[in-house]
Amino acid sequence: MSTLAHTMMTAARSADSGLASPGELDRYPYAEAPAVDRVGIPAWDGGDPELGRVGRRAAGSRGRGLHGQLVQQLGQMIVSGDLGADRPLVPEEIGQRFEVSRTVVRESLRVLEAKGLVSARPNVGTRVRPVSDWNLLDPDIIEWRAFGPQRDNQRRELSELRWTIEPLAARLAAGHGREDVQQRLADMVEIMGHAMAQGDALTFSRADSEFHSLLIQVAGNRMLEHLSGIVSAALQVSGGPVTGCDRPNETSLAHHGRICEALAAGDGAAAETAMRQLLTVHPEVERVVPAPREH
Repeated sequence: MSTLAHTMMTAARSADSGLASPGELDRYPYAEAPAVDRVGIPAWDGGDPELGRVGRRAAGSRGRGLHGQLVQQLGQMIVSGDLGADRPLVPEEIGQRFEVSRTVVRESLRVLEAKGLVSARPNVGTRVRPVSDWNLLDPDIIEWRAFGPQRDNQRRELSELRWTIEPLAARLAAGHGREDVQQRLADMVEIMGHAMAQGDALTFSRADSEFHSLLIQVAGNRMLEHLSGIVSAALQVSGGPVTGCDRPNETSLAHHGRICEALAAGDGAAAETAMRQLLTVHPEVERVVPAPREH
């Protein structure tokens, strides 16, 4: 085993499974949001009491303290539909319901506004925006949708988006021939192999995510590069339409290896084909995005 593989596997085993390393998307069970009055101001009372104890809980799964936890809770509630479009969000009521300061509420609402989930206007206040205004490529929104009522649509859309992005990225990456990148990709495949043999799904997932992100980043297309975070988010979402990356197995590992070989040979067509095969290991994906016809 290479030094890199040993280091990565050791780090993954010693890490708290509830925490994600920098740049990664956390995985967490979707929290049910409290019921709300469908007309007028949200009814914060009567919901899950755990959601009202944000101030008493330890740092959330993202390690961002009260601010991060409140963003998480409100984001989930908006995306789940419990806080519907054009609903008013009164900072004082939010602070009371979640037992946090006005500063925490204000900063959390600013984050949600940057994601397109809410809008704040003078004399109008803060209101939930319609889905058409959301930044659906934001990793947090991807995650919230993937673990909420829209989970099936979100996972299908992610699979379709990967079909659009990754085969092209593989073809483009084959023309760059950088030895350091080739070695790094090969290291990730080696790590995935060792992790699969040891039943270490966490390490497999992290190496897989790095493999795909790196591949997109070296494609030589800056617009594609900005989409690498979306692919990383997709790889952290399990269930729904799945690809060869979602469940560690020999077939998936072999396809990753073939992508590496094609890249090393500078064969863009072979790299693209191998990526398409990887994304259609499971039949659910073929029903989402048909493979191209052979001419």
